[in-house]
Amino acid sequence: MSEYKLSASLEGHGDDVRAVAFPNSQTVLTASRDATVRVWRQVSSQPPSYDYTISSHGSAFVNSLAYYPPTPEFPEGLIFSGGQDTIIEARQPGKAAGDNADAMLLGHGHNVCSLDVSPEGGWVVSGSWDATARLWRLGKWETEVVFEGHQGSVWAVLAYDKETVITGCADRIIRIFNTFGRLLRTIKDSRDVVRALCKLPENHPSGAQFASASNDGIIRLFTLNGVLAAELHGHESFIYSLAALPSGELVSSGEDRTVRIWNGTQCVQTITHPAISVWGVAVCKETGDIVTGASDRIARIFTRDKDRHAEPAVIQRFEKAVKESAIPQQQVGNINKEKLPGPEFLKQKSGTKEGQVQMIREADGSITAHTWSTATREWIAVGTVVDSAGSSGRKVEYLGQDYDYVFDVDIEDGKPPLKLPYNLSQNPYEAATKFLQDNELPMGYLDQVAKFIVQNTQGAAIGSTESQQPAGADPWGQERRYRPGETATAPQPPSLPESRPTVLPQRSYLSIKSANIKVIAKKLHELNDQIVNSGSKDVSLNPPESETVMGLCRLLEHNEALPKDNAIVETGILLVYKVATKWPIANRLPGLDLLRLLAAATPLTAQTKYDDQDLISAIQQSGVFSSPVNGNNAMLAIRLFANLFETPAGRELSVSKFDEILGMVKSVTTAEENAPNRNLTIAVTTLYINYSVYFTSNGRATSPESSERALTLLEELSKIFSKEKDSEAVYRGLVALGTLVKELGDEVKSAAKEVYDFNSALNKLLDAGLGREPRIKNIVGEIRGLL
Repeated sequence: MSEYKLSASLEGHGDDVRAVAFPNSQTVLTASRDATVRVWRQVSSQPPSYDYTISSHGSAFVNSLAYYPPTPEFPEGLIFSGGQDTIIEARQPGKAAGDNADAMLLGHGHNVCSLDVSPEGGWVVSGSWDATARLWRLGKWETEVVFEGHQGSVWAVLAYDKETVITGCADRIIRIFNTFGRLLRTIKDSRDVVRALCKLPENHPSGAQFASASNDGIIRLFTLNGVLAAELHGHESFIYSLAALPSGELVSSGEDRTVRIWNGTQCVQTITHPAISVWGVAVCKETGDIVTGASDRIARIFTRDKDRHAEPAVIQRFEKAVKESAIPQQQVGNINKEKLPGPEFLKQKSGTKEGQVQMIREADGSITAHTWSTATREWIAVGTVVDSAGSSGRKVEYLGQDYDYVFDVDIEDGKPPLKLPYNLSQNPYEAATKFLQDNELPMGYLDQVAKFIVQNTQGAAIGSTESQQPAGADPWGQERRYRPGETATAPQPPSLPESRPTVLPQRSYLSIKSANIKVIAKKLHELNDQIVNSGSKDVSLNPPESETVMGLCRLLEHNEALPKDNAIVETGILLVYKVATKWPIANRLPGLDLLRLLAAATPLTAQTKYDDQDLISAIQQSGVFSSPVNGNNAMLAIRLFANLFETPAGRELSVSKFDEILGMVKSVTTAEENAPNRNLTIAVTTLYINYSVYFTSNGRATSPESSERALTLLEELSKIFSKEKDSEAVYRGLVALGTLVKELGDEVKSAAKEVYDFNSALNKLLDAGLGREPRIKNIVGEIRGLL
């Protein structure tokens, strides 16, 4: 059978492509750490090319993806996606990102890391870091069954048939359940965290019925009775994903930069990627083509059909990128350079198996890596080995292995710190996950530990051309998780004690500025073309105006604060306002997003007159908050209000328009027809934090006006705590509440205690399980002490 070759590269994501699906020969689905899900449709063939639309954009990493085939109710099928925000979204592929999802599946308490569907059974199954898997019936959209008993993250779920669910867990156990939640069998033959599961084709030569893969780099083939039929060896690190080909073969991907094709128990092809992690692989059942998602932000399609090969120049660029990749030495182990053969070895000696790696000492002293291809009977260059990524060039030994860093992590006063080893070739979140699992620590610490790794290794590079940007940038504006009290100064070793230092009162304003400007600009340009083509030239941007806005985007991309007295800035702000308020409601998203960034970047945003009105009044009149409310538009407008606190002019405007802003916020937070929206609530509580900082700083704490407005904020916070279940939104609300109670007078404290009974509200938050997060548990303790 012929080899897989590159068919197309799908470029557009702003961060790691974490999950992929291949519904049919014309369509690919991708999910990314850039918080988007994208639908790629083939626009031409021979060679194939694709263009994408953003199906969904959220507030956090999207880590899992599944496609449900068409039904009478959903003729296009449904895209299911889940991730850090704990919500599983169901959305038809043809819907625009600004449209409401068809369903939001609420129930998981942590990152949703795996999804699978059973069209025969009419259900979806999900796995999460909250140590549960859940079954959701199509159309009912509520948890029907919770599969419990896991002692760690449920990294993999498999809808084996309409009556059977299989789960793979961080506790190294595979569990087989029926769809009523009854545990039928446990399989303990895995020696490490189980990361992937796949149903095998009938009559697989091994006699097995499903495959599992784990962090030990081994694929294991099992029968449903738990019998281990075979082990597939070849991967050199974590295996993240498995899929079955129509041919009966198996395909896998992992942390060793490779995708591998397995015929029976033999690896028949190895496809090396110019990226550290190949997170996901999926198969098109119609064609046998495969799609991969990787840490270099690219999804790639590979095919055996010559008619679908990419142009030779594209294939050559891919092979050149692989050849020029930098491979951290720790990924290949200790090497004795003096005993390595020279380049002549590659011509004189053949490999013994597919994917075999051979190191070569080049004439200039560098070390190159080559893998053996059984199909072409040749050695293929896959990169240059880099001695060390650390700036000092010196490794640190820990448990017999060399690392770029070995950090101390304080767990509890009086006890020795735990060691956190880390190499720059690793993904920070994977290293943090392994550290927490190895030491049996709560996954609630994941963001804290990963952020510490990123901050303490900034500036170090492994010598590759890969971006060293910390994972997590969100092209639609939601920053990574925020904890008041953290600063941008040099971080100290992380401490994870039972009681954390006090965080109240909050002293600094919080903004939501993270964004991928290129994505926003591209979307604005696309929508403007649509408006022009529809004949609505009165609201569209003409070519000079469009270029001004693109120039403003370029300035925003490279400047934290925009220059004063700049014609592009002054004119561009008014044009962005036009997009945000005059365009059709469904098309306003990029304009509101840019306006949100401009609010933080320049005081001109707050000082400019819009339609002879100030910014707040103009937004109020624009219909953003008119019923029926577009939730995404309202959320971005509230982020805009929060970002105004970045400049003195913006703070003055926000405070002078306190009542108007609160009125707009309440119009969406209290509307019964609006479904729960964590992004919206996080924006609202961020705004409330900023108001609480303003009213308690610079001597304003004794002002009657501060107390009066604090009472209004207390009322709104009490409403949030009565119904909000998202930990990030609740935490921000608690920071605002605690700051007001701690800094203002007895009137506010008395109202918090007696009128709004926050003691009871705090108890309910803890009873609901939010107290399992140490940061929430501790700030609740602080507020109780104040009351």
